[in-house]
Amino acid sequence: METKWLEWAQKLQVIAQNGLTYSENVYDIERYKQLRAIATEMMATYSNVEHSYILDLFNREVGYATPKVDVRAAIFRDNTILLVKERSDGFWTLPGGWADIGESPSEVIVKEVYEESGYQARATKLLAVYDRNKQGHPPFPFYIYKLFFRCELIGGSPSSSIETEAVDFFAEDALPELSIGRVMPAQITRLFQHYRQPDLPTDFD
Repeated sequence: METKWLEWAQKLQVIAQNGLTYSENVYDIERYKQLRAIATEMMATYSNVEHSYILDLFNREVGYATPKVDVRAAIFRDNTILLVKERSDGFWTLPGGWADIGESPSEVIVKEVYEESGYQARATKLLAVYDRNKQGHPPFPFYIYKLFFRCELIGGSPSSSIETEAVDFFAEDALPELSIGRVMPAQITRLFQHYRQPDLPTDFD
C-alpha cells in the first residue's frame, strides 16, 4: 500500500488530462480541473514536493495522456559497466534520458551516451522494457516506461557535460551510490546477467 497513493494520483491526473482534452461542456471542464487539483494535492502531500511545482508540471501536459519514455544505455568493458555522475543529485546512473520527438529510441540513446559521457556508441539490442512504477523507483508525477539498450563503444573519449560531472566504468560488486530515480541496483544486476548471457530474451513487465 505504500505507493498506492502514487497510482491513484497518476490515474486521476490521466482522467483529468484526457477529459480536458476532449470535453466541450463547461461543467465537465470544471470537474476535470477539480480532479487535476486533487491529483496535485495528493502528489504534493505524499512526495514532499512543492504544490506549485506539481501543478505547473500537470498544467503543461496537454492532449491524450500516454506514458513518457526514458532510455538508458548498458555499455560494458572488461566486466565493468559505464556510469555517469549526475550533477543534479551527485549520484551515478546509466547514460540516458527522455526520448525525444523525431528520433527513434536507438537514435536517442546514441545521442545521450555521447552528450553525457563523451563516448560514441552503437545500439545493438533492446535488453529490457520496464514499467517504472513496478521497479521500486522513488515516486514520480508521471507514468514512465524505461527502455534499456545494450550498446557498444565505437569511439570517443570520456568527458563530462552540463548534466554529468564524471564518467567511469564500475565492476558489478563495486558500484557507486546510484541515482535510484534513474536506475535501480537490481536493474544493474539484471543488465550484467544479459552481458554474461547475451542470448537472453528482452525483459518486459
